[in-house]
Order: sequence, then C-alpha cells, then structure tokens
Amino acid sequence: MVNDLDQIFDSIAKKGVFKNKSILQSNYNPETIPHRSEQIKQIASILAPVLKGEKTSNLFLYGKTGTGKTLSIQFVKEELLRRFNQTLDFDLRIEYLNCKLRKVSDTEYRILAELIKKVGGEVPATGLPTESVYAKFIEIIDSKKQILILILDEIDQTVKKISDGFLYNLTRLNSELSKTQICIVGISNDLTFLDEIDPRVRSSLGEEEIVFPPYNALQLQDILSKRSEIAFNQGVLEDGVIAKCAAFAAREHGDARRALDLLRIAGELAERDNSSKVMLKHIDEANNKIEKDKILDVIKTEPKQFQIVLKSIIDLNERKKNDELIFTGDVYNYYQDLCPRYKVEVLTQRRVSDIIQEFDMLGIINVRVISKGRGGRMREIRLAISKNIIEKAKHIINETLN
Repeated sequence: MVNDLDQIFDSIAKKGVFKNKSILQSNYNPETIPHRSEQIKQIASILAPVLKGEKTSNLFLYGKTGTGKTLSIQFVKEELLRRFNQTLDFDLRIEYLNCKLRKVSDTEYRILAELIKKVGGEVPATGLPTESVYAKFIEIIDSKKQILILILDEIDQTVKKISDGFLYNLTRLNSELSKTQICIVGISNDLTFLDEIDPRVRSSLGEEEIVFPPYNALQLQDILSKRSEIAFNQGVLEDGVIAKCAAFAAREHGDARRALDLLRIAGELAERDNSSKVMLKHIDEANNKIEKDKILDVIKTEPKQFQIVLKSIIDLNERKKNDELIFTGDVYNYYQDLCPRYKVEVLTQRRVSDIIQEFDMLGIINVRVISKGRGGRMREIRLAISKNIIEKAKHIINETLN
C-alpha cells in the first residue's frame, strides 16, 4: 500500500501537463475578455454617471450560464473603482452577492443579512422581523453620502424562491434614504425572468437590459487557445483537444465556463494517467465526470425545501415494489410528512410541482404525463440518475438536513 501511494505522490511531483492550472478555474479574472467588448462598453456607459455622484438606471444582464455576464460586470466594477476620485464629497461602493448560495437564497431575511454583513454591519441569523432588518440596512448605508451599486447574481433564482416583492422593496429604499442612492445590477440566466414578475415591480425597477449571446464554437476555441497558452506546458495538448472542448461547450449553449472546466479536468485526468499529453479520450472522460458533478453541485446548493422534495422522491423510489409507479401526489404526501421532522413549513402542492418540474429540466428525474381518461392526467416520476450518484445525493441531503 505504501509503495502504491509513493508512486501516486511521485507522479504528481514530476513535471506535469500544467504550467498554471488556476488560469482555467472559474474564479480567475483575465486582463481581457474576448468577444465581449460590446457588452462591456454598454455596461460602462450606463454606470459611468456614478463617477459624478449620480444615480444610474438599474441594469439587468441576461444570458445563459458561461456567457461572460459576471466576468464583464466584475471587469467594469474594477475599472470604476480604479477611476473613482477619492477627493470627491461622496463615496462609491460596489458590492457583489451571489443570490443562489444556499446560506442566502432561502429567505429575504438572509439576503438582507448578507448585504448588511458586506457593508460592515451584522444582524442575527434569524429572529428579527424583516422590517427591522431593512431598517438596520438603511441605518448603515445612509450614515454617509455615497452611491451604492448592488450586483445581485442569479437574481431570478431568488425571486422564484421568495417573491418579486423583494425586488420591489429594494427599489423603494431610495425614497427612504437621505444621503445614499442605490443602483441594482441584476444578473440572470433566464431571459424571460422580468416578463413573469408583477408589472408594478417591473415599473419600479426602471431598468436597462443587456443580453449576452452564447459563444459560438470558433469564439470558444479562441478563448481556450488564449488560456491554454498560459495554463499548460508547451506541446502537451494533442491535436484536436481544444476543438473538441469547444464543440462540447458550444452544444451546451456556448458555455465558456464549461469549456474551461472540461480542459482543466482533462488535464488533471491526464496527470493521473501519468500521460505526458492531454488526449482526446481525456476530454470524453472529463465530460462524463462534469455531468455527474453538475448534478451533485445542484443538489448541494439548493435550499432545504428542494432537498426535502428530492429526498421524498429517492425514498419512495427505494421503497416501491418492482412495477410500482410514483406520482406527484405520492411525492407531495410523503413531503408533507417530512417537513415537520426538519422544522420547515409545508409548501403548497403547486409549488412542490414546480420544484419537481425543475428537477425534470435538470435531468435528475424524468416526468411523464399519463392519461387516466375521465380520471384526468397524472405525472409519473422516475429517477434519471445512476445508483452511484443517488448514494452521493443521499449523503449530501442527509448531511445538510441534519
């Protein structure tokens, strides 16, 4: 056993395929952002008045995952802060919050608590009326003259899980502030997100919109080529590796993040194989691994309500007899029994049906509508993930809920 471990550690100690792996990771901020100059210029022109102390329109950035939305707004953020004149009689503050993180996505209270933490305050994790938390937020940010830009990533997820009232309340804060003005930059993967909210809320936003189109295969190849020159040692990529990565990602709505993950994981798999080159087979292996990891990551980051619904489906699937079918009603009844155990409120059957639909869209389950004639229609639910992933999912859910 010791000899086996020595071989593993010795192979890692040798010169591998990577020169700087961090270049391919999602938290890396490149100095230039290829194929997004038009969108960056639009963002900059909308937000530029804050440099003079003027409140700008609220801004919403739309586009599929991995189309450069967050990267572009972060780039403009850094440039605004760099250009801001510290001698002016007001301050400029720009705060970023990913609304999909589990610790902030469940309730309006938690999002506000996280925003308060970012601006230097603190409130208890639970226990105060939401109105009191808003009052605390106003008290902190209105203590001096400033422009506050709030960048809210994955904002559509929050509105779906809480309500569009949260957005409305944020936009109305400006009327209660005497020294500070708030500007909201929302980032959403859902292009129809604002179409579905209350017209009064949309009217209060008074927003500008910028759409980020998916990258095509050639653009993805360009992005990968530039990053790979810095990330890998020379000559380690087999011919066709970058093109195959780009083709996979272009198929997935032009997701540059997925393309970079594919290339990085393929490099890691090559090193584990003691291979001196990243080969086409490593791309296929990396693609399979990402599919599994993506599902587990979704399960890990979803709120408790989602996890309890999924636990209900998994438990019912394990208890059923050979040809027995599971329907939405069965899941809801089981879910109702689980909620008191984990001290969460019971959602309506319609909301649980929406959650089930989301799991179907993510490929975690398959939902099939069965006609019962005069008895109406029922939705049959089957798990669509392997036994290996189910076991890991159960472990994640139990760890979180307990």
